[in-house]
Amino acid sequence: MKMTKRGISNRVITLGVCFCVILLFPKFSECSSPSALLYSGCTQQLYTPNSPYQSNLDSLLTSLVNSATYSSYNNFTVVGSTQQDAVTGLYQCRGDLAMPDCAACVARAVTRAGDICRGTCGGAVQLDGCFVKYDNATFLGAQDKTVLLKKCGPSVGYNPDAMGSRDAVLAGLAAAGGNFRVGGSGGVRGMAQCTGDLSYGECQDCVAEAISRLKGDCGTADYGDMFLGKCYARYSTGGAHGESKAHGESSHGGVKTFAIIIGSLAGLAILIIFLAFMSKICGKQGK
Repeated sequence: MKMTKRGISNRVITLGVCFCVILLFPKFSECSSPSALLYSGCTQQLYTPNSPYQSNLDSLLTSLVNSATYSSYNNFTVVGSTQQDAVTGLYQCRGDLAMPDCAACVARAVTRAGDICRGTCGGAVQLDGCFVKYDNATFLGAQDKTVLLKKCGPSVGYNPDAMGSRDAVLAGLAAAGGNFRVGGSGGVRGMAQCTGDLSYGECQDCVAEAISRLKGDCGTADYGDMFLGKCYARYSTGGAHGESKAHGESSHGGVKTFAIIIGSLAGLAILIIFLAFMSKICGKQGK
């Protein structure tokens, strides 16, 4: 059995992107649950239990999980003694996830895939924070603009300012380079990402398609998600979608406030102990 891999992420760049996104777009990075299941799919072809293919698949999935501890994207191909035993897979973490969260997300996605696609040769699982796909058919570097998930919020009617901001954000995402893109204007936030196996031109084309479908299908909705086979685009104007996230922010705020109070009390206790200690020393010196 021979294994080959190709990773294209840069750890320093990923950490820098994460820092900026957390500061500028807290609702995307802090309040969504990376382990939330968005969609999944399985191939119809089944493999024989305890076969060389199952062994290769287990090896592949283990490699995906291990690699996610240090890289936000990677792909692997495990080659067996015959072409029928070969299996290819990739994972892609959301660009604003820290490496520990990326690793946890990929591990969760692999577990979900094992449960949902048990016994099938191929499967795909998209969680909010990461994507995992594997198959016995080659798919690396191939365009895939099939709509896998479309989700539109309720219509809020045509508001020129809101729609203008939304269109500006989506246009910015379409024009930006890189696999992971974020943008904001007014109360509108947007995000787009391609899988790391696409070239620059293929990524641009895929994101443009996702954005075009998003605008056409979601119209005046206050939020929209469009996931294609190899990319996605999302936006939120802060309506119903944003309210659930805002609620999450409130919870985080309560935790932070509690932590600050506990920290302050601990600091005060240390100060009192220190002053008491110094008082005893000064008293002994006075004698």
